[in-house]
Amino acid sequence: MANSPEMRASDADRDRVAAILREHTAQGRITMDEFNERLENLYQSKTYGELAKLTSDLPDVDLRHLPVKATAAPTPQHQNMHPGMKAAWSAWAVASGINWVIWLIVSITAGDLIYPWPLWVMGPWGVILLVSTIFGNNNEPKST
Repeated sequence: MANSPEMRASDADRDRVAAILREHTAQGRITMDEFNERLENLYQSKTYGELAKLTSDLPDVDLRHLPVKATAAPTPQHQNMHPGMKAAWSAWAVASGINWVIWLIVSITAGDLIYPWPLWVMGPWGVILLVSTIFGNNNEPKST
């Protein structure tokens, strides 16, 4: 049975139209301002007719068969690293740097090089990160 313009739309219907609008924005058919305006109207829409008006000036998009983007040249491993792993390595580097600066300041003020205790901070943490980086799943999270 065909949906008449007066029939009430569901949340799933609005979500499908939102996905279509996102795809048209990604393809450059509508600007971000237009997208935001249409999205605001989308979530105020109640009927199929109101939803149809939001995409009436756009070509049909089959969301199940979007063109595959061309793959770029291979990237270095660190660029494919999971964002959480990048953040963990960054935190390790910052904490290690701060500990070494503190060690250096204490050594200078003591007048003698003291035991390099920052190794005990950065060593175990670094080993865990290294093992996680090498053997863990470091790929970018897949979006669905």
